[in-house]
Amino acid sequence: MLIRRIGPDLENAPARVAERGSVLGVPMHLLASTPSTNDEAKHAAKDGAPSGSTWVAEQQTAGRGRQGREWVSPRGENLLFSVLVRVTCPPSRLPPIALVAGLAVRDAVAIAAPEAAVMLKWPNDVLVDGKKVAGVLVEAITSGSRVQAVVIGVGINVHTRDFPDDIAERATSIALVSRAPPDRAVVLADALALLDRDLHVVVGRGLGLLRTRMDAADALRGRRVRSDTGDEGMAAGIDDDGRLL
Repeated sequence: MLIRRIGPDLENAPARVAERGSVLGVPMHLLASTPSTNDEAKHAAKDGAPSGSTWVAEQQTAGRGRQGREWVSPRGENLLFSVLVRVTCPPSRLPPIALVAGLAVRDAVAIAAPEAAVMLKWPNDVLVDGKKVAGVLVEAITSGSRVQAVVIGVGINVHTRDFPDDIAERATSIALVSRAPPDRAVVLADALALLDRDLHVVVGRGLGLLRTRMDAADALRGRRVRSDTGDEGMAAGIDDDGRLL
């Protein structure tokens, strides 16, 4: 475990993870600043880092989301982490992995903000009242046609109360939707424990066993949506392979 200028709440993260008994989150590397926790994880994976290794940063200088979008996060306000999971599976399992990671984050946010209606927007956003509170980015490490490991990157808005003007209408935080002050170490431990519980089920069998929970949290069901190619339709749920219906 490495600690360098970390906020006092995050210093408790290894102990919180240990309390849950989660395999994910061990070992944990706490960083004051890094370009990207996902890049930290991918580089370490090539050097033999074990499954479950997790990198948590107070600040990312080159954080990114889906399709390379920038993830804005002031120092010390939010929860930014990546976990390395060594699994062997076909690439078709990557969408379900991303969705189950999003579901774990959704559930962790809901625990921290029980008064809020927390939903999962396919494929990787967590919303409260239509505003983004968290996002997930899954990147694969492959060998030939097989996935050998995945890096699951997560960004959760925790303490932020003021957002830049260009995203203020589209973003929120746990602090803004919860009556109790959030604790980043607790949110992290909850997210890792929930992901640990469901991940290998999805790798082996797809989303079938989680469909009821996915359907209950689906932010798009019944809404008119448009694809990146311009096709339009009514969202009707998510199939067992992680595809939007």
